[in-house]
Amino acid sequence: MLSEAKNNLARSYNEDAYRRSQSNPSEWKLQERENFMNVLRDEGKKNLLEIGSGTGKDAKVFSDQGYEVTCIDLSSEMIRFCKEQGLHAKVMDFYELEFLDDSFDAVYALNCLLHVPNDDMEKVLKEIKRVLKPDGVFYLGLYGGKDTEGIWEEDWCDPKRFFAFRSEETIQSIVKNDFDLFDYPVCSGTPINTNECLV
Repeated sequence: MLSEAKNNLARSYNEDAYRRSQSNPSEWKLQERENFMNVLRDEGKKNLLEIGSGTGKDAKVFSDQGYEVTCIDLSSEMIRFCKEQGLHAKVMDFYELEFLDDSFDAVYALNCLLHVPNDDMEKVLKEIKRVLKPDGVFYLGLYGGKDTEGIWEEDWCDPKRFFAFRSEETIQSIVKNDFDLFDYPVCSGTPINTNECLV
């Protein structure tokens, strides 16, 4: 993704950070987070990287459950809200993760990689795989249902954000190059179908 598009994305989320800090997550997001925590418990995972952490609502729950959590987001305002909750958080571009290889037991990415163009997904996924331990678990949650990408003209944020929506087939074909598919539930009840996978 070009730097101008990333700058616009950061600006959009900076402007929207306070509203997001005051909103309540959708029920399906709460359920997905709980399902992922069940996997973490079953697998004995301890430390977690959340990319695109937003204001830290999920990270705070992970932290309160005893996980060592690191939050990253492109938005400085989102990271400010994370830090105000006592979370370890840093402004960072997930295209270039500033961590050593094999640093994390798990990576959690809910609705952030939908801002990555299809042409860049392989690079981003390889970077996530690099910082994930060989036996680690990666959660990928995306809005999807159809294949389309570009600036979302109906977006309420300013500047309008870039989105890459992907069909189930496209997501699986992209992910399988770097990860083994563990589970692939498909959730609904949102304006756009939601594709979730554990890899």
